[in-house]
Amino acid sequence: MPHAAPDDGHDLVVVANRLPVDVALGADGAPTWTRAPGGLVTALSPVMSRAQGAWVGWGGTPDLVVDPFQLDDIQLVPVMLTTDDVAGYYEGFANDTLWPLYHDVITPPTYHREWWEDYRRVNERFAQAAAQEAAAGGIVWVHDYQLQLVPAMLRALRPDVRIGYFSHIPFPPLELFAQLPWRRQVLEGLLGADLLGFQRGGDAANFVRAVRRLTDLTTHGQQITVGKRHVRAQAFGISIDSHAFDALARTPEVHERARLLRHDLGDPQVLLLGVDRLDYTKGIRHRLKAYGELLADGRLSAETTTLVQVASPSRENVGAYQQLRDEVELLVGRINGEFGTVGHAPVQYLHQSFPMDEMAALYLAADVMLVTALRDGMNLVAKEYVAARSDERGALVLSEFTGAADELSGALLINPHDIAGTKDAIVRAAHIEPREARKRMRRLRRRVLGHDVATWSEGFLAALREGADGRRSQPSARPADLVDRLRALAADRAARPLLIALDFDGTLSPLQDDPSTSRLAPGGEAVLARLAARPDVTLALVSGRAMDSLAALAPVPEGTVLVAGHGAERARVTAEGLDRRPARLTDEQSEELATLRAAVERVTRGREGVWVESKPTAVVLHTRLADRDVAAKARDEALALGTRAARVLAGKDVVELLVLPVDKGTALTALRAELGTPVVLYAGDDATDENAFVVLGPDDVTVKVGPGQTRAAHRVADPAALVAVLGLLADALEAGVPVDPR
Repeated sequence: MPHAAPDDGHDLVVVANRLPVDVALGADGAPTWTRAPGGLVTALSPVMSRAQGAWVGWGGTPDLVVDPFQLDDIQLVPVMLTTDDVAGYYEGFANDTLWPLYHDVITPPTYHREWWEDYRRVNERFAQAAAQEAAAGGIVWVHDYQLQLVPAMLRALRPDVRIGYFSHIPFPPLELFAQLPWRRQVLEGLLGADLLGFQRGGDAANFVRAVRRLTDLTTHGQQITVGKRHVRAQAFGISIDSHAFDALARTPEVHERARLLRHDLGDPQVLLLGVDRLDYTKGIRHRLKAYGELLADGRLSAETTTLVQVASPSRENVGAYQQLRDEVELLVGRINGEFGTVGHAPVQYLHQSFPMDEMAALYLAADVMLVTALRDGMNLVAKEYVAARSDERGALVLSEFTGAADELSGALLINPHDIAGTKDAIVRAAHIEPREARKRMRRLRRRVLGHDVATWSEGFLAALREGADGRRSQPSARPADLVDRLRALAADRAARPLLIALDFDGTLSPLQDDPSTSRLAPGGEAVLARLAARPDVTLALVSGRAMDSLAALAPVPEGTVLVAGHGAERARVTAEGLDRRPARLTDEQSEELATLRAAVERVTRGREGVWVESKPTAVVLHTRLADRDVAAKARDEALALGTRAARVLAGKDVVELLVLPVDKGTALTALRAELGTPVVLYAGDDATDENAFVVLGPDDVTVKVGPGQTRAAHRVADPAALVAVLGLLADALEAGVPVDPR
């Protein structure tokens, strides 16, 4: 039975397994609370404070009934869990069934029907609490694997609200997810949301593939049609409050504490650091094995090297975690027993949690940060380390099986299962040249400080508010609306310098079965020349093509900026040719690219009409000429490879796997910042162009070419229509008052 919206409801309600505080009863019987640890709390607390929203979650103490209360402008709504609930729903189904299943079955999952019933019952309790807090038409944001049934349950209770769901952990490949006896119920629960967020593109693709194979619902790209609703699965990599952490790490107190930590450790020549929850997914055993072998090999000196391993307590009532603690402590004891001396232990093992200022000091003291997770949705520790290193020193050794590996291209990437390769990376990091360390750390800090938790949350919430199918509103298909907007733009001197950025295939050129035969639509060359001749206009082509292909097929005038490979390559057209800014790959990225190329080539074998295109930073699967079923299977297999790529981009009849974390949105943002352009006109036709539309604001002009759902504000029918409206813009610019050259 649907609930009525409360009169005093909140416009934003977060639903998570835990509140941002641990609640208990004091000696006087009144509730007391302490800040709760965890990445979700760190990520959402500042967002919720600004929104003055409500947070629904468990207070951390079984059988405790507490009324809602206010803390830091957030209404906290405790959900009571009994001791049996904690055992069945949380320790059982969530952490002994779902957690290992979703983390590549590193430890075998356990399936109990009683746990499933506990999980379903507790999810219903959370949904009821959220339904009572949300204002009419408000937004409810559900978090993580413990609450996968809440979206559908909440939709039944409150069909008026918009529902988002974010998965902080990986979503497994179909072959693993299909093992879950309640797989269809979980999918149906998640599909109650309007927008499903995942850490990586490969996770979103895994979810869509599971829906396609295990239900009879229609999918189109990353969109699923559920009755009259459209549900979108999309990647939104989470981050930290990086500027606040950077400021904390710069304080004199933290710097002095970092100095004292090194001194107390004997001022080692090399200080290695691992910071993890004590969890089998974190690769702590692999890290200790690699370190022990390096000491045995003599590649690191036991006398001058120290590894500080912080392993905060986690799920101590779950058998697999109890066994892990025993194994880790046994390994630590063996290393210290074999290589330690009086007054010095090569491993400093700390089974406890620390406050943020102490963590910042540890990060600042460490020469090398080791993140060796076997599977991790993101790993915020890696980002905290980078945010702390305003000195631009230190090195990050990072598992390629973390979501952070998609973003942190300055890290030394490893496969933690490859102990020999991990050892090589640790030694390289320990002896890295200061110049290389600075270069890498600058790159890392640009990413972490430029994409903080506010960027993550605002991006997700903006997409949720706009609509699950990605639309701001239904784009105007009336040519007069676009013409009026372009004429107003031409008359607006404050819009100068104007950036006109255009996709090529399907936008300026009709799509061709053979991409090498693509040509500008009639009149396109002349219109582009007129626009590029304007001193107050910069013309750019932003394409997924490789640079040489784009330059050969798009005859554009001098001064035009060519952005190829979705932003991996950049060049400016000059009288002498192309002034290139080539893509640069690390050795690890080059190896990954070769691995991906071989994997995609295997996908094409025996499939007619499917072929592979190689680019300097990517490999592309084309299915345009294949039969529908053949194309669908090939696309599924290519999308599943996304867990090994830096980024997955799915377009019309293509799946592109990039080893650089770029897309048209990031490329356009960087170009705009470089040129200092207040207004951008961008036109594109493909799903990959939506990444550009989403980064543009209401003052910009966004044009979708052709059919399909879009975030763009305007639509034209085809490339010929776009050329026509660009001609009208050129007319309007030429009719205006001339401007001084820049």
